[in-house]
Amino acid sequence: MALDKKLKDFDNALSRLEESINKTNAYKAQEEYTFFRDSTIQRFEFTLEIAWKSIKQFLLEHEGLECRSPKACMREFFSVGYLNEEEIALLLQMIDDRNLATHTYHEALADDIFSHIEVYRVLLKRIYGLMMSRL
Repeated sequence: MALDKKLKDFDNALSRLEESINKTNAYKAQEEYTFFRDSTIQRFEFTLEIAWKSIKQFLLEHEGLECRSPKACMREFFSVGYLNEEEIALLLQMIDDRNLATHTYHEALADDIFSHIEVYRVLLKRIYGLMMSRL
């Protein structure tokens, strides 16, 4: 089943993201901080990528719905009742931050995106749990 593989990858990505967040926070006051921050942003991008693809497959298999883009999939996930309004707003902001992440050479932008990643991780973990509970 395609969804099982995606969810396994999603779980792994979440674990790696959490590991990266913790490492970055441990180096916050040190010279290596920017290296770890930028690595965490990259892992965030990977995690969001597998998250939306997991949602896409979940919606297809469990709701019979097809979506083609990250934002469309998140909106569909919301419209069928898996998310509340605050969560969908946060997910759409998350996608915008992922799109901005290509500009992490701007220090202020990189710091801003990193400051949101822990909140994003919590929501992504909740979404992962939601999908797992429906299998």
